[in-house]
Amino acid sequence: MIPIKKNEIHTVKINGITHDGLGVGRIYNFTVFVDGAIENEEVEIKIIKLYKSYGIGKLMKIITPSPDRVVPFCEVYKRCGGCGLQHMSSEAGLRFKENLVRENLKRIGKLEDVEVYDIISMEEPFRYRNKAQYPVGMKKGEVQIGFYAKRSHDIIEGQACGIQHKLADKVKTIVKKYIIENNVSVYDETTGKGLVRHVMTRVGFKTGEVMVVLVLNGENLPKKDVLIDALISEVPEIKSIVVNVNREKTNVILGNKNIVIYGKGSITDYIGKYKFNISPNSFFQVNPVQTEVLYNKVLEYAGLTQNEVVFDLYCGIGTISLFLSRKAKKVYGIEVVEEAIEDAKENARINGIGNVEFILGEVEKVLPGMGIKADVVVVDPPRKGCDENLLETLVKMKPSRIVYVSCNPSTLARDLRYLSEGGFKVEKVQPVDMFPWTQHVECVVLMSRL
Repeated sequence: MIPIKKNEIHTVKINGITHDGLGVGRIYNFTVFVDGAIENEEVEIKIIKLYKSYGIGKLMKIITPSPDRVVPFCEVYKRCGGCGLQHMSSEAGLRFKENLVRENLKRIGKLEDVEVYDIISMEEPFRYRNKAQYPVGMKKGEVQIGFYAKRSHDIIEGQACGIQHKLADKVKTIVKKYIIENNVSVYDETTGKGLVRHVMTRVGFKTGEVMVVLVLNGENLPKKDVLIDALISEVPEIKSIVVNVNREKTNVILGNKNIVIYGKGSITDYIGKYKFNISPNSFFQVNPVQTEVLYNKVLEYAGLTQNEVVFDLYCGIGTISLFLSRKAKKVYGIEVVEEAIEDAKENARINGIGNVEFILGEVEKVLPGMGIKADVVVVDPPRKGCDENLLETLVKMKPSRIVYVSCNPSTLARDLRYLSEGGFKVEKVQPVDMFPWTQHVECVVLMSRL
């Protein structure tokens, strides 16, 4: 029997934090999760949801605050779903991420004696994102452009976002003014009608180039010259304005058709000394400053001496492959997304790199049939981690070293356990804070063959 009821008010001591930053407490030995609460705090909560084995509490009052508690720098932090740790000090957030990695390695990976290095933090953990995607909608007859609220599709507007590039805020304001003054319709998710769905900005941090993408439920933007003139006069850094057509009733933001209405169809940026073309649909790491840190760590762990054949698995647009190429004999990049492989080939071409080869296909299917043995393998899988068939192939291939880049500590731990049982030893685990103020953490792991 559940010992508490919905809408009851309770005082609870927070004795832990979940992987997504929720405080954990117990009432009559019944677990409750509280958004915005910090470990060791005593808080007053209202029970808003009940399930068989746990409840959800809304934070009403902080009775005994943690010394780690700070005032969030964002005016809409409590409503917006973008950041999850702004109520903690930067140091506490970094500690949380380090502990998340350690706990997953022990609990899921059964890796008790592995040393996890101190997380590499950002010197300036603000305005670090090079891409913003703003949903557009109506609320009580008013145009809204912002970010989605936590666990919903309510659009939350704020004056400025502390983790987005400042020019993204400026573009958003200009587009909103244009929509209102020219009576341009905005998309309604429920009916599938209305024109403007999303506004996306991409910024080259090293080049200063800006791209604006208007995602439309159609191809024609009314009075487009009015918007173009406003954008380029107020944000002269804009080098590309693109209409992206998405007529599907879907949560996927971008469609497949792009129409350039000003400038060129892509912008450029650099990671380290390497130049990359970025189109509306390109995958490109959103924090270019920490990406360079991450990739240099990958290169260091790969331990290349110009003599090695390297596989870069889940290679995307070839960013890691290019970093590896300067110290490798040959790099093979494998990726399932066709557009990414085309971008990778183009990026190798514009950087004049001849010792990389990119192959289209599912990694777990392509690799066994290649008939080439790698000395070093780099894997950078999506959040779901590596396919088990791939891990099995790596165990059979027996490369000297595996460098695993992960954005999900739980699937990382699972895969490291498999590889450890297959004859590899975890040598180094280096967390990197790619997304300050959020619950997300990246890791670079070096494994060597026993």
